[in-house]
Amino acid sequence: MAYFAVRRVRGAAWNPALPMRAQARWAEHAAFMNALAGEGLIVLGGPVGAGGEETLLIFDAAGEDAIRTRLAADPWSTAKLLEIARVEPWTILLDARTSKR
Repeated sequence: MAYFAVRRVRGAAWNPALPMRAQARWAEHAAFMNALAGEGLIVLGGPVGAGGEETLLIFDAAGEDAIRTRLAADPWSTAKLLEIARVEPWTILLDARTSKR
């Protein structure tokens, strides 16, 4: 397994008049993402920037194809609320979480 930084952006169906949790299919999306985190596939994730127009996800996965396949099943992917902007391998050189143990 390796780490990947995944950026997702708002899709064509995103309603800018609504907050994130009021978007269509929020409950299904949240449950899906929580399940990925529960599996250990997503290590960290959430909106970035003041407007939250992008989401950063850190995956611990076998590769980019595995990530794209799993995210394709996200209710917000199928509903065109979020799309993948990029997937990049990430080499962690500093990790305060491990140095505190």
